[in-house]
Amino acid sequence: MRNARTILPGALALIFVTAACRIDMHIQPYYRPLAKSDFFADGRSARNPVDGTVARGDLREDSYLYTGKIGNNPGDYMPFPVTQDVLNRGHERFNVYCTPCHGRVGDGNGFIPTRGLKQPPSYHIERLRKAPIGYFFDVMTNGFGVMQDYSAQVAPRDRWAIAAYIRALQLSQNATSADVPAGQKMPSEAPEFRDIGTGATLPVLKPRGEEAGENGENTSKEEPK
Repeated sequence: MRNARTILPGALALIFVTAACRIDMHIQPYYRPLAKSDFFADGRSARNPVDGTVARGDLREDSYLYTGKIGNNPGDYMPFPVTQDVLNRGHERFNVYCTPCHGRVGDGNGFIPTRGLKQPPSYHIERLRKAPIGYFFDVMTNGFGVMQDYSAQVAPRDRWAIAAYIRALQLSQNATSADVPAGQKMPSEAPEFRDIGTGATLPVLKPRGEEAGENGENTSKEEPK
């Protein structure tokens, strides 16, 4: 009985002490964003990062990887090896972000232009077939004309993967017998193009003659066959 009378006050005191600590842990002093503080000389509660601080994963030592340019001019090489996985990734991202305007084969006949937006030029006109690959990366990064930039939606490596796939599209739609490696044969006509991601068959663009307009229209004097 005597021990109980001794222990009870100690237990009650311990409960009050720990309860006070718990309240203090739950209700801690803090500053709201942009709130004023009298502690620092400049009166601001938020402090600037230490000089030279770089966000994790955002060092960007390779400027070409993030700009696609050498100086002020677009480069004409990939900043990393182009593998089948890279092309598959580029194809998948292209179908998500590019086909609504540019179409599955890059001919500019996507769905969005049918709803009133300006039709983009075909990737298969001479100007864009000769454009350096860094040009496509730069357009995706910074936008061009009515096309807004996609830097927020598409990561840099994915933009390069899309650029590589665009180049593959250009090659697939404009290949000739001279492009076929020795010892291999190419059909005289290729009636369809198979989509890597979905397995669906897509139409191959028709030849445009010797010259093509800015939007890919046939401007040759020959009568269409």
